[in-house]
Amino acid sequence: MKVKDLDNTELQYFYGTYLNALEKEEDLKLALLNGKKNFQELVEHLTDEQFLFSYGEGKWTVAEVLVHLIDSERVFQYRAFRISRNDKTALPGFEQDDYVLESLANTRTKEDILDEYLTVRDASINLFNVMSNDLLKRTGTASGLPWSVAALGLVISGHQRHHFNILKERYLA
Repeated sequence: MKVKDLDNTELQYFYGTYLNALEKEEDLKLALLNGKKNFQELVEHLTDEQFLFSYGEGKWTVAEVLVHLIDSERVFQYRAFRISRNDKTALPGFEQDDYVLESLANTRTKEDILDEYLTVRDASINLFNVMSNDLLKRTGTASGLPWSVAALGLVISGHQRHHFNILKERYLA
């Protein structure tokens, strides 16, 4: 499943920013694998100073951005799982800033965050690898918006790419 295969309405909401960070021809499963490699390379090359750097007052540190990516992936993954199982329950949103405040990201090591990320990403890869196109097209509601399972998987990758672009431009330039 690729970005171009999504219903156009899925690209029009706030999360469309993340879908638009991907190429239209980008494949869901390949994007998850490439994102895993990119995350690992980024974290392994961070200095301790860069890891705790914030580019402005009230802005997240690099460590907080990385943990935010993990937290968000867990949420999107869970939504995709529920919808793929034909659960019609409308799923609530989450407040990312509150999650970051509670994450204790700045007290953790790069190795610890990388290990958690790899575990979560492997779970995402495994979840989406076993899904048929019919399951990927299944739809539900989360954060008051319509979602397909495929869109949730692609948002995982697009969200990471969006934040990596911000890290490169504002944190690691």
